[in-house]
Amino acid sequence: MSRSLNFYEFFAGGGMARLGLGAGWTCAFANDFDRLKSETYRANFSGAAEHFHQGDVWALDAGALPPRVDLAWASSPCQDFSLAGARAGLGGGRSSAFFGFWRLIEALGVDGPRAVVIENVSGLLTSHGGADFTALCRALASQGYSFGALEIDAARFVPQSRPRVFVIATRQPPQPGLVGESPFHTRAVRQAHARLPEDLAARWIWWRGEAPAARNTDLASLLEPDAEVVWHDEARTERLLELMAPLHRARIEAAKISGGRSVGAVFNRMRMEDGKKVQRSEARFDGVAGCLRTPRGGSSRQTLVVIEGERVRSRLVSPREGARLMGLPDSYVLPAAATGALHVAGDGVVVPVVRWLAASILEPLLAPAAAAVAAE
Repeated sequence: MSRSLNFYEFFAGGGMARLGLGAGWTCAFANDFDRLKSETYRANFSGAAEHFHQGDVWALDAGALPPRVDLAWASSPCQDFSLAGARAGLGGGRSSAFFGFWRLIEALGVDGPRAVVIENVSGLLTSHGGADFTALCRALASQGYSFGALEIDAARFVPQSRPRVFVIATRQPPQPGLVGESPFHTRAVRQAHARLPEDLAARWIWWRGEAPAARNTDLASLLEPDAEVVWHDEARTERLLELMAPLHRARIEAAKISGGRSVGAVFNRMRMEDGKKVQRSEARFDGVAGCLRTPRGGSSRQTLVVIEGERVRSRLVSPREGARLMGLPDSYVLPAAATGALHVAGDGVVVPVVRWLAASILEPLLAPAAAAVAAE
C-alpha cells in the first residue's frame, strides 16, 4: 500500500511549486503574504480554503502545521537576501522572511519535514562573500539535515533564461543512485561548497540529477496570434531600435536579410559607456526570452520584436505568454489585470523545473519510506 507524499508550500505565490510536484503530492499547508497571489492560489486549487493561510509568515504558529510531512518547499523573497549575522538585524528586510519560515521548522523539531527545498536566485551562493550560504547551511545542519545544491537554468525546460539555486536537504541518507555527477553542479555551486567550513562540508550531498531531455519549444512557439495582441506604434518601435548599440542593431539587420519571420526578446538596460550611464535596448534571437521579472519600474516588463523582411514590429509580452514561459498551462487562472498577472508569474518558480526535481530526486528519496509507513 502506498500513499501520496505531502508537503508544506511556504511563500507559495500562485502555487507553481505545487503544480510542479504534481498529482502524486498532497498539500498539507500553504502560506503567502501577498493578497493578489493568495487570490490566484485559491482560484486555481480547489480545497485551498482548508490548507491555505494568507498572512505574514512571522504571525504563524508551528501548532497550525500538520506534523511529519515529507517535504517543506520554500521560495523565500530574494530581494536583499541575507542570512548572515544577527537575526535581529534582518527584521526590516524582505528576505528575513526566511527566518520566519525557519523558526517554524525549528519549533517542529523531530516532527518537522523529512526533506526541505530552498529555492532562490543564484546570488544566494555568493552574497556577502558566501557568508549567507554558509549561514543557510548552518541552519539546516542545526536541525539534523544534510544538504546539497543545484543551479538550474530554466532554459533547459522552457524558452526562458532563468537561473535559480535549489538547496535540497534531507534527514535521511540518500540512496546511492541519487548521488553523483550532475550538469547542475555549476562552478558557482562547487565554489560555494569549497567555502564551507569542515563540519558543514561533511554534510554535503552531491545530488545526481541527470540532464533532462532536450527542450522542444522556442519563444516563437509560445506566442499568441498576431491579430490578438496589441502592437506598439511605429514611433515607439523606432525609439526601441534607436536605443540599441551597434551589435544589437546588427542583429536586427541580419534578421531582415534572412527574409523569414524572426522573433526576438528585448530588455532595456543601463550600460556604462565612456564613463556615463546610457540606456540601451538589447535583443536576443536565440529562441529564448530573458528572465521574466515582476512588472515594477516599467522597463522590467519584457518586449518582443518581430521581423518579417523589412517590417519590424514590437510589443510587450502578454500575461498568458508570460505564464507559458513559466510552464503554466493555459487553464491556469491569471489575475485579470496585466500587471497583476505578470506579478504572479514573474515571482514564481518554473513548473517543469519543479517536476524534474520531484521525479529525479524528491520522489526517489521520499517515496520508499512513505510506502513503508503506509504499509505498517
